[in-house]
Amino acid sequence: MRIPAHSVCTAIRDDIVAGVHERGGRLTEELLARRYGVSRVPVREALRTLEAEGFVVTRRHAGACVAEPTEQEAADLLEMRMLLEPLGASRAAQRRTEAHLKVLRGLVRLGQERARRGGSEDLRSLGSWFHETLAQACGSPALTSMLTQLRHKIAWMYMVDAPANPVESWAEHGAIVDAVARGDAERARAITTLHTERSTAAHRLRHGGANGVRNSQHAVNMSSLRH
Repeated sequence: MRIPAHSVCTAIRDDIVAGVHERGGRLTEELLARRYGVSRVPVREALRTLEAEGFVVTRRHAGACVAEPTEQEAADLLEMRMLLEPLGASRAAQRRTEAHLKVLRGLVRLGQERARRGGSEDLRSLGSWFHETLAQACGSPALTSMLTQLRHKIAWMYMVDAPANPVESWAEHGAIVDAVARGDAERARAITTLHTERSTAAHRLRHGGANGVRNSQHAVNMSSLRH
């Protein structure tokens, strides 16, 4: 598989999230360069970036390895998401462009239509696209980057159950867009807070095996993140 050098970081990250590179496994520059069809230079740069993001750690005598997150670290991600997504929505209400609104409205129409029809196969990808666009609409590259990293890491550490009521979930998406379109930052924040709290309950840690989350030294009360 040959990919552009600038896309090596994305490719390695995607493979880590998908479990292609197992947690704790070594990431040797030579093998990665061969896998992605590039030289070792972009691989080395990608590993540095992924270490800064928390996907990779450097170990003595082993070099670069896939990180092994704990339950506490995983719980912290959900808590950060519940703080930052509402902030992003409130900023989007103040800074969004018409292009952002057009995409968000189109995604809501598609999501609501699929939810009514019971076609859940596309809803997850539509939801991801919606939240990615909402993050971009906040007008803050730093906040957008943080939200993007959170989504990647949460997808790596958690399995997500389908919403019990997808019609209601997409109605919330629509209400968020309405608030953003009106420039109502407080309402956008409030609805997104409710939406994020509800979606948190559908997240289940990936336990056991090479792609599981390690037990923390201290017990984590996941229910506290839902209230």
